[in-house]
Amino acid sequence: MNVMGLSRAQASKDLNSYINYHPGHIVYDKTAKTYVLGPKFKAQYAALDPSEYLGDLLSISRGASVPAADWIVYQPDILGTVVPGRGLSPLTVRNVLLACEQGKTLLIDYQSMSFPDPTQRLIAPHALAHDGFRWHVRALCFKDQTFKDFILGRILNSKLDENSEVDPEADRDWQETVTLQIAPHPGLSANQQKIVELDYAMTDGVAALEVRKCLLFYNLKRLGLDVAPSTRHPQDQHIVLINDNEVRTALERRAL
Repeated sequence: MNVMGLSRAQASKDLNSYINYHPGHIVYDKTAKTYVLGPKFKAQYAALDPSEYLGDLLSISRGASVPAADWIVYQPDILGTVVPGRGLSPLTVRNVLLACEQGKTLLIDYQSMSFPDPTQRLIAPHALAHDGFRWHVRALCFKDQTFKDFILGRILNSKLDENSEVDPEADRDWQETVTLQIAPHPGLSANQQKIVELDYAMTDGVAALEVRKCLLFYNLKRLGLDVAPSTRHPQDQHIVLINDNEVRTALERRAL
């Protein structure tokens, strides 16, 4: 009644209508004085996605605004891992977004880990990417004549430049995808492998994850698949790549 703004009479009418159409799906618990799931319950009007629901709970616990949060009637105490804050410049973020929106080039001073001192580069940004830890801008680097990822926090200075003639469709690694086929680590016991299958929503012992080529390295690293399976104990590294050769070949081509 509170969420939908209904009167008691209308709420009662709607519940009775639901019971008529779907008998046994919900029943009235006289002790608790509320409707509860019945023995035949099955979602009829919405998909039940536990991952989405838990994600909403986590966002609410962090103070974020979540659409239809009024439907979440119980919010347990939730803790999440601590992620260090990123020293992002508001001006940098603004200029990157304007360059993407207006199709302009961006002159930046960039501190990479490949050189001891900052270098000046002219880039043509077209999109943002997040690796689960840091924000990147995807852009054509005119110096290297290739599309690359630039970490926003490493852009020391930025200035909007001329209009860009670069077509984002030319960024093949952004456009193309690679499928990661993961399976339980063969070094686990049969029961442990079963629980890994459930944990990763696998079908017939395999889960297929489609990722953009430009984020391939970051996805492999986050899943612990950036090194050989023998590097870690099966109890620490629960999954393996079953199309390892295909993925490594795509990763090598991306690095060229």
